[in-house]
Amino acid sequence: MKLTWKQIEPFLKSPDPKARVVLIYGPDNGLMRERAKIIGQTITPDMDDPFNVVTLTADILAEDPARLSDEANALSMMGGARLIRIEGGTDKLTALVKEYLGNPNNENLVVIEAGELGTRSSLRQACEKAKNAAALPCYVEDERGMSNLIREMLSTAGYRVDADALHYFAANIMGDRRRARAEIEKLILYMGASENNDDKFVRMKDVQASTGDIGTANLDELIYAVAGNNPKQAMASYNRLIGEGVAEIVILRTIQNHFRRLHFTNAKIFMGDTIDQAVKSLQPPIFFKVEQAFKAQVSKWKGARLDIVLSKLAELEAQTKQTGTPVNTLCAQAILSISAMR
Repeated sequence: MKLTWKQIEPFLKSPDPKARVVLIYGPDNGLMRERAKIIGQTITPDMDDPFNVVTLTADILAEDPARLSDEANALSMMGGARLIRIEGGTDKLTALVKEYLGNPNNENLVVIEAGELGTRSSLRQACEKAKNAAALPCYVEDERGMSNLIREMLSTAGYRVDADALHYFAANIMGDRRRARAEIEKLILYMGASENNDDKFVRMKDVQASTGDIGTANLDELIYAVAGNNPKQAMASYNRLIGEGVAEIVILRTIQNHFRRLHFTNAKIFMGDTIDQAVKSLQPPIFFKVEQAFKAQVSKWKGARLDIVLSKLAELEAQTKQTGTPVNTLCAQAILSISAMR
């Protein structure tokens, strides 16, 4: 079965018992692992339980295909259902998963953790079409989704958050749920240690003080180098981000978001706003350190040039969702191409 975004949260809380194999996939590795853990804990609360949890890999199953059926049909020594985790899921597992779904165990659960799988992925298609399996996507959350997570975690800790601080924080920690949670937890610890939080209200200065640049200095450096026609700086920033483990899709969507904001600002100016009024209307707000650079790029990027860039980025995002696409190479080529446009 194919899960829509509206079905994901209910499924996590109470997985459909008909689904004996659950495929969890997508570019947000942290979110994928978090959801795999939530579903796994519906079988056993202790994910390190040696009797009720077994972890396999795609490589192990390639060498010993019978291992999946053996583990999935084994009885727990301590009673209850068992969880079979498969890490590094790829299309190489498709035939094995299809065979297992022909006669699955009705008590034990198989959870497959995978990275990005395009719409043509045979493993994804198999789990989406099977009535006794489920495919659960984990795409990089947008600012709205990240804002909800921030509000939820801060509220649980007893804090409220200023709107500007929320927008700024959400925009800069998108990309990996695990990293995002770590940054939010760090903010909560900072607020607890601060002497000036009697009102339990998180402000912009608190976010900046607790997290510094939250890894965005390099992202800002990249997008302003791309839009500032500096190919050498753009590629240096891109390579540094990749080296730090930032996903290509996060980089791509950050660049897209920057050019969309340039487009929106130009539209506001066309409707009669001054550039200052147009820039101040942006949400989340432009960080003051790059405001002048952003205004300069508003004048540079407009009309047909801006449309070409947005079209190129949209096409690239579609390509990244196809199995076997050399995402790193395509992103690097796009960054070079756009940053060299005059």
